[in-house]
Amino acid sequence: MPTREPARPHRRHVPVRVPARRRAVDVLAGLAALVVLVALVGGVPYALLMFVGPPLRPELLDLDVLTGNVGPSTIIAVLVLLVWLAWFQLFVCILVEVYAGVRRVGMPARVPLSGGMQFVANKLVSAVLLLFTAGAMVVPLAKLTPTPAAPPVTAVAYSAPLVEQTLEAPRTKKVYVVQPPHGRHHESLWEIAEKCLGDGRRYHEIYRLNQAKEQPDGSRLRMADLIRPGWVLDMPDDAKNVHVVPAGQPREQTLREHPGRVDVAPGSIAAEQRDQQEQKTPKREAEHRLPEQSADRPDQRAEQPPVIREAQGADLTDYLAGASLAAAGLLLVLARRRREQLWGRVFGRRIVRPRDDAAQAEVALRLGGDAPGARVLDVGLRHLGAELAAQRRTPPTVYGAHLSARTLDLWIHPADDDPPTPWTAVDGGQIWRLPAHEGRMLPDRRTSGAPYPGLVSIGTDAGGRVLIDLEAAQGLINVRGPQTTAALAALAVELATNLWSDRMSVTLVGFGEELTAIAPDRVRAVGSLAEVLPELEADAAPRAQVLTGRITGRPRRAHYLLSAVAPTHEEARRLALLARRDTAGYVVAGDVPHATWTLRINDDGTARIAELGFEVRAQLLPRRHYRALVDLFRTAGRLDGEAIPEPEPLAGLHRPAVEIRILGPVEIAGLPPLEEGRMELATEMLVHLATRQGGVHPVVLGGVLWPRGVQDMVRDAAIARVAEWLGPGRLLTDEAGRLRLGPEVRTDWALFRELVRRAQGDPSGRAVLLEKALGLVRGPLLTGRRPGGYAWLAADDLEYDVTATVADAAHRLCEIRLAQGQPDAAVAAVRAALLLAPDDEALWRDLLRATHATQDTVRLRAVVEGLTRRASSHPYGGGMAPETEALIEELLPTWRIHVVRESSA
Repeated sequence: MPTREPARPHRRHVPVRVPARRRAVDVLAGLAALVVLVALVGGVPYALLMFVGPPLRPELLDLDVLTGNVGPSTIIAVLVLLVWLAWFQLFVCILVEVYAGVRRVGMPARVPLSGGMQFVANKLVSAVLLLFTAGAMVVPLAKLTPTPAAPPVTAVAYSAPLVEQTLEAPRTKKVYVVQPPHGRHHESLWEIAEKCLGDGRRYHEIYRLNQAKEQPDGSRLRMADLIRPGWVLDMPDDAKNVHVVPAGQPREQTLREHPGRVDVAPGSIAAEQRDQQEQKTPKREAEHRLPEQSADRPDQRAEQPPVIREAQGADLTDYLAGASLAAAGLLLVLARRRREQLWGRVFGRRIVRPRDDAAQAEVALRLGGDAPGARVLDVGLRHLGAELAAQRRTPPTVYGAHLSARTLDLWIHPADDDPPTPWTAVDGGQIWRLPAHEGRMLPDRRTSGAPYPGLVSIGTDAGGRVLIDLEAAQGLINVRGPQTTAALAALAVELATNLWSDRMSVTLVGFGEELTAIAPDRVRAVGSLAEVLPELEADAAPRAQVLTGRITGRPRRAHYLLSAVAPTHEEARRLALLARRDTAGYVVAGDVPHATWTLRINDDGTARIAELGFEVRAQLLPRRHYRALVDLFRTAGRLDGEAIPEPEPLAGLHRPAVEIRILGPVEIAGLPPLEEGRMELATEMLVHLATRQGGVHPVVLGGVLWPRGVQDMVRDAAIARVAEWLGPGRLLTDEAGRLRLGPEVRTDWALFRELVRRAQGDPSGRAVLLEKALGLVRGPLLTGRRPGGYAWLAADDLEYDVTATVADAAHRLCEIRLAQGQPDAAVAAVRAALLLAPDDEALWRDLLRATHATQDTVRLRAVVEGLTRRASSHPYGGGMAPETEALIEELLPTWRIHVVRESSA
């Protein structure tokens, strides 16, 4: 598959002031438009009255014209009436455009059957308004300015065309040249912000100024925590300790002219002092040989391991990890499928795990999934709908949304400066804004309706994710470009799995039949538009009625149609008429005339909706990535299971010098803590090395810990730091250069497996050994792992093996203790395993049997009630396995009565 070109930097849509000084041609155009408007509004009716008479001539007022013969005078009278009607239609178009421009109400209303005529009126009125509003602000309908601190601005006539002006470029700009590492220290955006801006927390300003801009080595800034020596970073205007260069100077020239450090004011950054101290400290020589650093190639990325190199070559990470909201929804649906898989897991086998591209697809989803952002969008919208319903207000039309780490913005029409708390109005009420910290504190409101289920991502800009509401177009949305199907597939996947929708159906035309494997309750696929048009026409419903029903608890099922098949002329006409009177959203490919919005996708992966002023890096799902997702979910639907690999025996059960504890909160016992900011990465490195019996090559390790790429020197410095932390002889390399941990370093998981292995061959001491093994379990696997880390677990056996092995050990011990007449010990064994594997319902059935054996009905009822509450409120979906319900019916026949009584109370 050909590699994808790097996306060009995206232009931010910010308000731009039109220069006060107008050119002569602009003044002449405005005066000419004014003369034409006066002639059309006043001159045309005057001429008609003078030369052809009033609209209704006497011939048309005579009732005999309906029954008598039609003469030439009657035909002339009809033609005169048609001319008057045409003028009146043009007059109405001009009034609508003038009203929208002068009152600044947003997009002008559409005059029926006046497409070309209203376009002419738009051009004339725009020219006149620009003649009289030299200092006005010209902005697109939805400004992509995610910075909440920006002062409110007022938009001028939206009836004017979307004018793109450019500010006069400053003559100079401030830049900072990233310096090479000193000792083990590498510069970061935080430290640069601390040195140049006085506050490390302002690093995101530097990131936004430089995101996706090409650097002298040809690479681009994609992640805030990954910068390279020799990069030239644009800096804010108030930056200090920087270079001042001409604004248009190429970065390569800046690097040649300013290769050294900037003179730093005394005491401006503590990191400089730390660098000097590290250079003075002699570095202990490790007793193993690490891979040599590529000093002569400091800017080359590390070679990736084969499976990761293949996945990155196909941009699996680039596409799937970039779709952060879709990734969050897909992971939630996937977790539900895995829970159902666990319902049918049999003793001695683990659930089937994905392989190859499917596994790498899950790695990418874990890397990019934005669960907090998806929750803010979901809860924020439901809260908004509930508050509007309480105030008996109809929800406004939302054209689009912008979700960043700091805010959720909704672009609404008509403008309203009185949103419900904690939402605030921005730009005169055209934007409703919810601060992210306020959204995170809102309680879950799953019982509240989802007012805007048609919001779906089209891509990202420099500040965050851009969404449009498919329903707001109130007409056809046309998708054009070479990657149309990939764009439609991305829309379909997010619609099928998003959290901010309740009752929804998505009809896919000409593609996506396999997506029913992901969301069979939401998605259906058909071969042609003719199959669904009659049904859609029969189910159409007015918009205001549907929006009100969603927030008052009487929702109508939302419906969206995505067609990769271009409609015929007749199908396009029927769809256009349907879209104007229905709440549903219609997205079609091909060259469709008179579409309300056109999403145009370019070869470089950028997408633009000119009608809204959106330009983003498109969210796409190419064919291979689509197939990888489908395979991932098909694997999650398999119930046959896989054999658990046999572990290699340990030499002994002695306590190791360094123990890596993963059966619960991740801990490193036997070593002093590292400095803040390095402990988490070093811990993940040790976990990965400790769970690889054959060792790991440094190149592979770099690809695992830095999935988006890392410099050789950064990777090798991190390995050297961990080697020094462990101490001599504990991080070794073999002849092939693979890294492995010495025998003095071991995981609690390795000890657990050894105890279970020995229990199988020792019937007399089996119970004691299994109890010792279960005593190592402290909670869910790797609790407290670093955010964004451990994505490699998705393509690894560890999670699957640990869950199945711990559950099987508890099952064995439970049977032994029940056979020995010790039901309390059996209960304790199962509860220990439930700390790590709470979704394995075989364990819950063991707990029910063991509790029933205690002959304590009150205790059994407490277990049943707890299991029922957990099943009904489970984040991955309610309900429990049929076998579990059948067992409860057998052991406690009256349980349903108690559950109903509990819920009523």
